[in-house]
Amino acid sequence: MPRQVVRRQPRSRGDGADQWSTGLCECYKDMGDCCLALWCLPVFTCKVTRAVGVCPCLPLLDWVSCVPPASLGVRASVRERYGIKGSAWSDCLYGCCCYPLSWLQISRELKRRAASHASSSPSGRYTALRSLQGAHLV
Repeated sequence: MPRQVVRRQPRSRGDGADQWSTGLCECYKDMGDCCLALWCLPVFTCKVTRAVGVCPCLPLLDWVSCVPPASLGVRASVRERYGIKGSAWSDCLYGCCCYPLSWLQISRELKRRAASHASSSPSGRYTALRSLQGAHLV
């Protein structure tokens, strides 16, 4: 019976894996997304939503209500998927008060997590989100 050798040890949760990889106001780390969000925020939010794996038209609901339901749902979904600390209250605060910055942070998180999954995969072929091959949303 062949035995598999562990080449990498699992990371502990104490290395910051339970935090957002970038801060809310670190837009300068991805200028392409920042420019797209500045010039055409609805298109940018639809692209991010598609990368998450839900209906790309979902963010259009945000424009018809006071509390943006798509922003809250997508942010909470990404937080839960990657085990990021936070709450519905923080999602609501960021979604209502920092709407574009919140979407940009979600986009950066998806890119960084997809890139780290691709680099840590033994075959180099596994990515958590298929639509993020190459880690570019734009």
